[in-house]
Amino acid sequence: MSSVNSHAIPQAASKPVEQLASQALQHMTTQPRATSFLQAALSSHKLSHAYLFVGATSVERAQLAQALAQSLVCPQVGDTTCHECLRVAHRSHPDVHWYAPAGVAGYLVSQVHDLIADVAMAPVRAANKLYIVQDADMLFDSSANALLKTIEEPPATTVFVLLARSLQSVLPTIVSRCQIIPLVQTCDADALPAVQSVSGICDERAAIALALTGNAADAIAFLASPLRQEARRQVLDLLFRLAHMNAWEILQAAQALTELVMPASTKTAMKSTAKASTASDIDGSSADEPTDEELHEASIQEQYLSKKAQSTIEAQKKRERTSQNRLGMIEVLNVIQRVLRDALLCCEHMEQSVENTDVAHKIVRLARTTNSQAVLEALKATDVAIRDIQQNVSPQLALEVMLLSAKEAL
Repeated sequence: MSSVNSHAIPQAASKPVEQLASQALQHMTTQPRATSFLQAALSSHKLSHAYLFVGATSVERAQLAQALAQSLVCPQVGDTTCHECLRVAHRSHPDVHWYAPAGVAGYLVSQVHDLIADVAMAPVRAANKLYIVQDADMLFDSSANALLKTIEEPPATTVFVLLARSLQSVLPTIVSRCQIIPLVQTCDADALPAVQSVSGICDERAAIALALTGNAADAIAFLASPLRQEARRQVLDLLFRLAHMNAWEILQAAQALTELVMPASTKTAMKSTAKASTASDIDGSSADEPTDEELHEASIQEQYLSKKAQSTIEAQKKRERTSQNRLGMIEVLNVIQRVLRDALLCCEHMEQSVENTDVAHKIVRLARTTNSQAVLEALKATDVAIRDIQQNVSPQLALEVMLLSAKEAL
């Protein structure tokens, strides 16, 4: 655990220090090291002003944040059954604030400004206030900068808990202001049977989907999406042909992949705009007529919403389309990462641990033509590409640079 300055946080309980024991934290049996560390901080009244939980699953990160919140606002130090603990569990406690990105593109500056304004107010029910910032790796540039000062010097009764997939995915300026709590990746023995049962797919595809997505729900969604599976197929084909492709072919392939993972609504909007422009040049008419559903929605908005509200809705939809596009490209890069990690295992003569079993023979062949250091360089390029996309770099550009770097490395 990294260390930053701690300050005394008032406790809601009046029990002696030696009797302080959070049942909420003790229930987190899958993370004994993290819970033991937080329990010691609670008992000594030396909690940090800001924590960064990284690793494990999003569910476990949220569960640990909830347990810490219950431990701080509960009169019995997190007994999990009292009215205060139940409010925290239902996310209705007025002194425990949960934040998530307004869209998957990241946090808006306005969200952070609202948070900062709330921090200045005194707690309502408890002695402390907690701000749980989910997906902290989606705090970019201006939104992150707006939060830095508040995280660094919050009021004495305020604790920030930031949740993120990995340490590398969070901006260094955020990391430096937090106490880092790494969580271990647990293995859910029921995950694969659940994926197989719901999806009806009982062969190696279920295990591959689970390894790629990291949890049962996302794996089931992946297996139900022909588009996502086709994107993986094309990515694999591209990666195994990379060594024999020239720069122009790589750029063409990157463009094709970008168009594939782009949401249909975005592609339709782009084509509609282009066709409408062309048709208008010819005869002043629109080439693509809107659907009945689109006309109905537009009619309702025009009838009941102000121009400003309509503009806000359209801006939100645009952010969502852009976000879906970026998430699709990040999944493409995750596929590449998984294959490269398998290649690295093969370079180290650990072929039995390969995840992408459906293309294991091709991965072995790739490993024979390269070495561990080269694969690590290619993996580094994928990390850079993912980080660039998260920071609003063009997904196609990030993919192009990554592929060219990987070809050079391999």
